[in-house]
Amino acid sequence: MIDRIVNFWRVVYVLMMARNKEFYRDRGVMIWSFLFPFLIVAAIGFAFSGGEQTVFTVGVYVPAAQADPDIPLLRESFIKHVTYDDFDQALDRLRNFQVDLLLSAEQPDYYWMNEGSPTSRAMERLFLAENGRAAMQRQTVTGQEIRYVDWVIPGVLGMNLMFGCLFGIGYVIVRYRKNGVLKRIQVTPVTPLQFLTAQVLSRLLVMVVVSVIIYAGCDLFLNFVMRGSYLDLIIVALLGIVAMIAFALIIASRTASEELANGLLNLATFPMLLLSEVWFSLDEAPNWLIFISQCLPLTHAVQAAREIMLNGAGLGSLMYHVWVLLAMSIVFLAAASVLFRWNEA
Repeated sequence: MIDRIVNFWRVVYVLMMARNKEFYRDRGVMIWSFLFPFLIVAAIGFAFSGGEQTVFTVGVYVPAAQADPDIPLLRESFIKHVTYDDFDQALDRLRNFQVDLLLSAEQPDYYWMNEGSPTSRAMERLFLAENGRAAMQRQTVTGQEIRYVDWVIPGVLGMNLMFGCLFGIGYVIVRYRKNGVLKRIQVTPVTPLQFLTAQVLSRLLVMVVVSVIIYAGCDLFLNFVMRGSYLDLIIVALLGIVAMIAFALIIASRTASEELANGLLNLATFPMLLLSEVWFSLDEAPNWLIFISQCLPLTHAVQAAREIMLNGAGLGSLMYHVWVLLAMSIVFLAAASVLFRWNEA
């Protein structure tokens, strides 16, 4: 029994190292894997790091059982208001300077403002002038301003993981199948489980190393906000990588056409780019769109990483995302192992 286990992992190790060598010997792919995320982060940093908001944003906490309050001031064209059904989330937005004032349908006589934000103080004066000082109870919060580049960096890193996992696994396996590599491996003692395990571990190692280098390099000149634990961030990244690799294995399990694989992989990536909060928040999106977003593995990886980096959240408060990523990984890997064929079906 022990000999079989040792032999299993020996084969996995050999296949994994062979895949790693294929990656770093392809200079073009390796350079682009590092260079592309740097270019995106640098462009966003220079384009969006400076400047003040020119429009006031007011958050309104509305519990599920209540109606959106009718506040005449919020109908002004220069004020944007965002409705939240989670009060703690709304407070986090206020602390991070993403909301200038917070109101509550549950407590209409109270308002919350950020003492460190100039726009929050200005919005407070405007609000009190409209509603009267005596009738309102002031509550304050403090926090550090979150730049757009701070908010978007978890999304950029998650996007790089998504592309690296989907195309680095899915496209490569399809190419192996088309070029006859899988047919030659099939006649060896290597089992599909050993082959797939080696591919997962190889891509996992590559993506972790690439992401750490990209994060550290970009942090040198942009100085990201990082309030949580690096260990928690790495754990979330590992879970996200495994889930997306498993998803890629399903796409590549039987496909033998590189053109079809490219189309399927693009079909998988575009919804995640648009709906996983990579570039923008879905706070104002309809519930049905948010539901679709929650079905995507990148959404949970990005949201968990953002909570760790911007709000200092620990894994204990992120167990929803952790369990979803684990469940997705198990389901995707099980489906891939059942569907996988050495040759085109």
